[in-house]
Amino acid sequence: MSQDPWKGLREKLEERNWPAVYLFKFIVPADNQKVAQTEALFDSDTAQIELRKSKTGKFVSVSAKEMMMDVDSVIQRYEEAVKIPGLMAL
Repeated sequence: MSQDPWKGLREKLEERNWPAVYLFKFIVPADNQKVAQTEALFDSDTAQIELRKSKTGKFVSVSAKEMMMDVDSVIQRYEEAVKIPGLMAL
């Protein structure tokens, strides 16, 4: 039996009221394709996305605020994000 890797996050999210604006934070290598893939996870019309390069320029911080309908929609977004090579979810 495999354990849900999102169990801890799911429990914390279930304490919140939904729908709600949720802040996603990711660190990705400073590769245009990976940054674009990360941005593509979000609805460009409704999400507020902020990009910041690291001091060394090797990484980009991606912060995105978006209205999420429920816990499952947040978990699904993380499941898609971790498929991007080199991405770290914060």
